[in-house]
Amino acid sequence: MLIVMFYWRGKVPEQYSKETATQIKIGLYACLVVAALLMYLGIHKEKSVQNAESYEVSARFGRTDGLLPGDKVRMAGMTIGSVVDAQLDDKFHAILTLDIDSSVQIPDDSNASIVSEGIMGKKYIEIEPGGSPDYLAPGGEFSYTQDAMVMEELIDRIVSIGKANKKNCK
Repeated sequence: MLIVMFYWRGKVPEQYSKETATQIKIGLYACLVVAALLMYLGIHKEKSVQNAESYEVSARFGRTDGLLPGDKVRMAGMTIGSVVDAQLDDKFHAILTLDIDSSVQIPDDSNASIVSEGIMGKKYIEIEPGGSPDYLAPGGEFSYTQDAMVMEELIDRIVSIGKANKKNCK
């Protein structure tokens, strides 16, 4: 803060050499450029979100395990929307509301699956398009869904398969 005060007055304390004073000025200019760039990107992103048109569809899952509103919806590896709401129905199923870019038409026999970006990565919804000529209408619901896989269950399955194979080898 002290350095900024001296800089704005146009004076650099005499205890700094010319080289140090130049480095301070360059550092301040770099900070200003980065701040301006971040502001530009923030404004640009906000405008693109405001101009984007979308529609909502829903998907019903038995378990979501870590999927939250704000997480991505992807098709063929491309982000096409996001999860905007999560509710429980009267049978304790999770109903997720998905906001989909209006430029993307989803066949009405498509499958929505909850998958992870990696072993410990964030969860997202992957849509596998079906072959129907009809499309999911705004406000519609996916007929086919696949729940999230819990890592502990997957590890238990692998261990049990390994044990079964070990018994068969003897």
